[in-house]
Amino acid sequence: MYGEDFKIIAIGCDHAGFDLKNIIIKYLEQHNFIYKDYGTYDKNSCDYPDYAKLVCESIINNKSKFGVLICNTGIGISICANKFNGIRAALCNNSFVARMSREHNNANVLAVGAGVIGKDLALDVLKTFLQTNFSDELRHVKRIDKIKKLENKKSE
Repeated sequence: MYGEDFKIIAIGCDHAGFDLKNIIIKYLEQHNFIYKDYGTYDKNSCDYPDYAKLVCESIINNKSKFGVLICNTGIGISICANKFNGIRAALCNNSFVARMSREHNNANVLAVGAGVIGKDLALDVLKTFLQTNFSDELRHVKRIDKIKKLENKKSE
């Protein structure tokens, strides 16, 4: 039912994403996913870059394979995540975008905006992200390779 090997999912949010993070964690538990919650753990004001860093480092250090990041719009936290080499964070506000982010872009981090999409849509986006595999068609593999070159400042 679910896509690639989602061994451990790293999840993090700022204060605006706290409630949605807990809803997503409940979904993960109900579907027997293993996850690591990197915070925040309450609604006190905090800075989303701190949580993006923890989740992305978890992926880079092979402690998890995928991540979920949540802030109010999803914009700031996805921008932060995409500063890390090897991270392809996709801000997804619907299931089509979630599917394409995995299928065409091999996204390894799902970013959502708690203030933008409701609980039901967020869970549908998450489910789609988790159920979709990367298409290993040559055109997509070529594009991912070009992204890796850009990360390493070896653009042609």
